Amino acid sequence: MSSLEISSSTFSQEMKLPSSPPLVEGSALEPFRKDLNEIEEKPKDIIKFTAEKLSVDEVSQLVISPLCGAVSLFVGTTRNNFEGKKVISLEYEAYLPMAENEIRKICSDIRQKWPVKHIAVFHRLGLVPVSEASVIIAVSSVHRASSLQAVSYAIDTLKAKVPIWKKSLELPTAFWLVAKLRNELN
Repeated sequence: MSSLEISSSTFSQEMKLPSSPPLVEGSALEPFRKDLNEIEEKPKDIIKFTAEKLSVDEVSQLVISPLCGAVSLFVGTTRNNFEGKKVISLEYEAYLPMAENEIRKICSDIRQKWPVKHIAVFHRLGLVPVSEASVIIAVSSVHRASSLQAVSYAIDTLKAKVPIWKKSLELPTAFWLVAKLRNELN
């Protein structure tokens, strides 16, 4: 018997969890329920370019909303190979005024296509070692389909239109760079 079967068979009809009491007018919980129903949040577009290491948790926390049941993420990381060559890091550069403007357009396009609440797009600049995040995109929405489609659109459009350039530092290049630095130091 699998652990799932064991777990499900240990519950009998008598072991049902108590249901929440219905909220009645005049109860202590009624104002709390009204407060939750009256929450209004302005949609946020959060865009950041940084040389600092990106945090998935930080970015996802920025888009969480009590009005939403979904937060979808895309995390792009540096992989250790490209076209058969060993990669040790990527280096990113951007024309920041234009890059930020293009990402704002992407956010606007997303809002026209899907009912989303908050959007965060963080992109790393400078050297990004293998396994570290280069880009994190987070979108919140009431239902998952909207945020999943929006995240996919955001990364595809970012790669196609935003002026961010990537250069891979491959192992032979790294050896050349180390040799060059040694020569300059001597």
